[in-house]
Amino acid sequence: MDLSFQKLSQALSLRQQISALEERLSSLFAGSSSSSSSTDSGRRSTGRRGGRRRRGPMSPATRAKLAAAAKARWARRKGTTASTASAPAAKTARKSRGLTAAGRKRLSEAMRARWAARRKSGGPAPTASTKSGGKRKGLTAAGRRKLSESMKARWAARRKAAGKK
Repeated sequence: MDLSFQKLSQALSLRQQISALEERLSSLFAGSSSSSSSTDSGRRSTGRRGGRRRRGPMSPATRAKLAAAAKARWARRKGTTASTASAPAAKTARKSRGLTAAGRKRLSEAMRARWAARRKSGGPAPTASTKSGGKRKGLTAAGRRKLSESMKARWAARRKAAGKK
């Protein structure tokens, strides 16, 4: 295990040296756009100019600050204060938007009428799109036949052209 640890530490040291040399090289050619694109090809730079630097984990204090700021933003958006927005038991006086009893009854009657019409006709229930003359989906038998014939003619023409070559 000691041998692999040595190899890993040596590889890490080499990688740091390479990164330092790449950073020095990019600072030499900072004004030139063609050379900087050739040095960054395929590899992310760890310097300030090349790519993004990887960040470490956030401290709990920083997370708390960010959460407090987000709650304050949400509170401003809702029009309440930050203290009431962060309180878990605080509820807004917003009306719930469910169905009323009368609305539920109307919907139920409409569905019953639709199902009765479907049972009576033996087919699908009449919908709003078929009543108002909406566009039908799918092909008619004549349209399907016409499409089939045109595709067969096209395929025959391709086979004929391929045979001449």
